[in-house]
Amino acid sequence: MAFKLFYPEIPVFNLEAYLLNLTIPEDGIYKCRIIYDYEIRQIEFIPYQLRSVETLKLLEINIESTVYKPEDRTAINKAFVQRGECDDVLLVRNGLLTDTSYSNIALFNGQEWMTPRVPLLYGTQRAYLIENKMIIEEDIPVETLQNYQKIRLFNAMIEFGELEIDILSF
Repeated sequence: MAFKLFYPEIPVFNLEAYLLNLTIPEDGIYKCRIIYDYEIRQIEFIPYQLRSVETLKLLEINIESTVYKPEDRTAINKAFVQRGECDDVLLVRNGLLTDTSYSNIALFNGQEWMTPRVPLLYGTQRAYLIENKMIIEEDIPVETLQNYQKIRLFNAMIEFGELEIDILSF
């Protein structure tokens, strides 16, 4: 989908053909990182281990949303290093919650899980959860954070419910 958006005139490369020529790790959990433009530039398998996240620091940012995951994470990495003693940052743009530095978020109001209407990254797991009515999109002003009980962090590598924090603990 991203390829067709950025390179509508170029035939899509055959990812399966590239992967068949690689040695893919069989043991453990790996993140597959594919860097491409009009052709595949690099494929790497990076060992993955879930980071423990128990505390979040609210941080106002000025980073634009993107539908597709960019290779350049400089702005997000700069935000992450401002976490201080906390495990990660809970990003706020124009007074509204967006994401953490590594994941989409959903907040529980006692009845439903709400996710920011405009996150930094419109992740695939987020889209799946919305489509299956497990989370609902809504603007979440930072000043309403106390109206929620829990926050879940999730992405393609973190299952929904795997990382959950009580709102009062951060």
